[in-house]
Amino acid sequence: MTDLELFKKMLRIRIVEETIAEEYKKQEMRCPMHLSIGQEAVAVGVCEVLKKSDYVYSSHRAHNHYLAKGGNLINFIAELYGKSEGCSGGRGGSMHLIDLAVNFMGSTPIVGGTVPLAAGSAWYDKLKGNKNITALFIGDGCFEEGVVHETMNFTSLHNLPLLIICENNNFSVFTSLQKRQSNLGIYKVAEAHGLFSQKANGNDLHEVIDATRNAIDVICNQNKPAFIEFETYRVYEHCGPFIDDHLGYRTDPEIAEGRKNCPLNIFLDKYDSNGLIKNVLEDLSMGFKEEVDAAIAMAKSFNPPNINIAGKNLYAKNKKS
Repeated sequence: MTDLELFKKMLRIRIVEETIAEEYKKQEMRCPMHLSIGQEAVAVGVCEVLKKSDYVYSSHRAHNHYLAKGGNLINFIAELYGKSEGCSGGRGGSMHLIDLAVNFMGSTPIVGGTVPLAAGSAWYDKLKGNKNITALFIGDGCFEEGVVHETMNFTSLHNLPLLIICENNNFSVFTSLQKRQSNLGIYKVAEAHGLFSQKANGNDLHEVIDATRNAIDVICNQNKPAFIEFETYRVYEHCGPFIDDHLGYRTDPEIAEGRKNCPLNIFLDKYDSNGLIKNVLEDLSMGFKEEVDAAIAMAKSFNPPNINIAGKNLYAKNKKS
């Protein structure tokens, strides 16, 4: 994929999220919302390397992963409005996204909830002799859940084709990493569990792509699970459509550094030396804004779920006596 095409993927996600932030304030989307503005390069870079047949599991901050894996924009927006045409039938909202057509296997508000599921997916493919990889996105806060370490141990013991991507934005809600974890380093702890482990700049798209290719090469050719810690930055509040810098849990220098390291700006500065992308940036932005606005208008015209399909897609049902 060309640099222009890669940049367009990040820009599209950014504009989708910025538009959602504005629409959310109208109180028509009634599900909690965790925006991924500032973290687009990780999602786009990882999914650029994955095959369509590879599986992706995500967390509560899942919008960028869903869209980067190829999830349907209209179905995604409809889900946020709780409409029946939503990717989860309008019953899940922002944190329960799924699209089996592109092997996006689901996201969840339960911190660490998809971690053992991803290991099960990788174990299934190993037992069946399939050549697929399962990619699992987690945050630095999720890394503190016991199930993550149990899963890394199990994955390493059985040499499963699992790639764990940790988006380290340095905060679990309002608490910084330095106040929650030792200074050993997240990727070093993963390495101690026996996974091939590395750390990279999650705001540099090409660095994300290179690190992901390296990890997948290890999974495929060395029969070993892999872990990548990507340092990145969350621009908006933990949950909601606002910027909460006034709360003071991030220092002014931290905020300035985080905004400076915007993945879109880094890409333009490092990989658009001839200015070709900058020359079309305004037109690209307008085009994506029109696409999102059209998706919102369509989503609003859809109907909410019907009670007659309340039992559809459930794993278990009560039998009538």
